[in-house]
Amino acid sequence: MDFNSRPIVVIGAGPAGMSTALSLHTVGHDVILLERYREARAAGNILNLWPPPIKALQEMGVDTHDLGAPCHTSFRGVKGNVRADVQIPDEVVAAYGGGFIGLLRPELYRRMLDAMPVGVLRTNQEVASIVDSGDEVQVTLANGSVIAAAAVIGADGIDSMVRKQLWGASERREHKLHIIAGYTFADVPGIERNEVVLTHDNQVQGTYSSIRDDGRDGVQWWVLEAWDPAAPAPTDLRAHALTLAERFPGPLADLVRATEGGHFQRWPIRDRVPLKKWSKGRISLAGDAAHATSPYAAYGAGMSICDGYVIAQCLTGVDLSDTSAVVGALAAYDERRIAHTNSQVQQAYVLGKLFHHAPSFLQPIRDFVLDRTPMLQKQIGERSPGEIVAQLDEMGAGLVRAR
Repeated sequence: MDFNSRPIVVIGAGPAGMSTALSLHTVGHDVILLERYREARAAGNILNLWPPPIKALQEMGVDTHDLGAPCHTSFRGVKGNVRADVQIPDEVVAAYGGGFIGLLRPELYRRMLDAMPVGVLRTNQEVASIVDSGDEVQVTLANGSVIAAAAVIGADGIDSMVRKQLWGASERREHKLHIIAGYTFADVPGIERNEVVLTHDNQVQGTYSSIRDDGRDGVQWWVLEAWDPAAPAPTDLRAHALTLAERFPGPLADLVRATEGGHFQRWPIRDRVPLKKWSKGRISLAGDAAHATSPYAAYGAGMSICDGYVIAQCLTGVDLSDTSAVVGALAAYDERRIAHTNSQVQQAYVLGKLFHHAPSFLQPIRDFVLDRTPMLQKQIGERSPGEIVAQLDEMGAGLVRAR
């Protein structure tokens, strides 16, 4: 048997799984992408991407032209004062179509699926078990068939079966927050175009940003507040979101009013405590399976896309019959990704606590510090862009097909 002919199996066709499959194919590996549903479908609507995932998408052959609306980001107080201005270098903005782009998640899926080679994606394929026997991984499907894989990447979401098998069960970490979001293509007065206007009062975040979707200009918005995960969801998302949006100046409330009924979404915010290691033997993790993240990072899908890119870089030219080489490549992937993603997960968790779970007697002190000192500017306005540039540098020249 030619052991190098065995495919790498990727489980889960979300952004992490699709990017892993596309990137591995780009560098010359045979890949099978397994999706348990009848199609790869977007779980949600609104989305934002920073430059590193845009670079990764371009390298794996995804069309990023006019993918989203280029935006500049600022954190503001409820009176409109700027607490942090996210200063992405001009050359990065020029190279990647904006410091931050706003889009709808289904459009990203369409672009990635358009780039997917025929035969890579297999739908209606539920995985029953995976067994690493040393020189291969046996992937058994619910229908009883078995795939002999050179490696397996579990990109199967926050409730990952692969993560549980590798590292045992772990409880979800509730942030005790929820978000209600939506989008509209209505022409609402007062919108600051090509901006992410991210505003906090003493308890609630209210945000909107420009989007592009299939050539149309629109706006996505969201409101975020503390919420008991044991409590039932609001029965009327529009009415509840409007109550929160009316706390803020500007067009936020009018954006909620203009949103069509089918364009609302709500989700409770939760993650899992970050792992110190993802890979074991010939098996590893990517995306939410590895680092489910609060939207306070605005980077969950972006980190997932970059995971796939780095997996492919680490496995480029690797002899898949050589177990030590495969294990070493996946260990290198851990080394490149875990510190960065864990930092983002924890920062998002802490920001959620800072803005929504501070005791009432501390809220005036917190807001005074955020309004009158450069603390948030240093943490968000300067540190985050620095990390973005560092990520772009670490990504190197791109994905190169092994000879």
